[in-house]
Amino acid sequence: MLNIAVLGCGRIGQMHARNIARHPRAQLASVFDVDAGAAERLGSALNVKVAASIDAILASDAVDAILIATSTNTHADLLERAVAAGKPVLCEKPIDLSLARVKRCADVIRGTKVPIMLGFVRRFDPGHRAARDAVRSGAIGELHQVVITSRDPGMPPLAYTEASGGIFRDMTIHDFDMARFILGEEPVDVSAHGSRLVDPALMNRLGDYDTVTVVLRTASGKQCVINNSRQAVYGYDQRVEALGTLGLALSENRKPHEAVVHTRTFTGKAAPYLNFFIERYAEAFNAEIDEFVSAIEGKRAPEVGFDDGRLALLLAEAAIKSAAEGRVVRLTEME
Repeated sequence: MLNIAVLGCGRIGQMHARNIARHPRAQLASVFDVDAGAAERLGSALNVKVAASIDAILASDAVDAILIATSTNTHADLLERAVAAGKPVLCEKPIDLSLARVKRCADVIRGTKVPIMLGFVRRFDPGHRAARDAVRSGAIGELHQVVITSRDPGMPPLAYTEASGGIFRDMTIHDFDMARFILGEEPVDVSAHGSRLVDPALMNRLGDYDTVTVVLRTASGKQCVINNSRQAVYGYDQRVEALGTLGLALSENRKPHEAVVHTRTFTGKAAPYLNFFIERYAEAFNAEIDEFVSAIEGKRAPEVGFDDGRLALLLAEAAIKSAAEGRVVRLTEME
């Protein structure tokens, strides 16, 4: 059994802790949070030790690996510390909001053989993965275009929005990774457009957007169109589409069930989409933990690693620059 400690006992940390506790080849070693009350509640609920400090976790022989689910501004530091302690680490995205800090982190960990995994969970969604597999197998022929739709059901809490780093670094970063995952080629340029339509006053104050469209292009001309919105009143909208010369691969939204009702006064009435990311990507979060455990057991690099986090943030920075300057930005400018 692989003993994994969880740092951070907020909503996503709680979910990860429960998934680890249920995994057949892993067990939850301990939890920690700077909010002692949150850690105590989670520890009590799962009957697991609450660590006295992060140092205690890193020094413990009873801890084999670390999962980082703390606030974003602590990720890079904790990742470096976990690697220095020789403990494999699964870190939630992003590594940091600053590309310069991510590059410094890369310098610190360069050459390590300690497994490092980044939490781009959507790669493990069965539908998204099947769409990627249809591309890789040649089932849809030569890939021409990818379309990624990602819309939240509503604006996040104000405190979260203020600390998120903006929609491109916080929300679209998942879609940048999904684009790389499906395209199979690195984008060479980015064109991004942002609008303030859901909450214009707040977005103006924060210098952010709530509605964005991004176009990525690879050297061979393949395209990826990403559209994001902070408000979709019909639910959490998550779709991936890959168009090739021989066909189309689609990964659709998820619902609690697939029953559809037709009556004399309406047709096609169905259940609403699953509420938000923890429900929508429940299978993917479990598969993500399984990949982390399997990589450590197999003494191999996890499928999605540090450089995937760096490249997704690089695309986010290029999108920010493109939206601000109203032009196409080449990735070579950002490097």
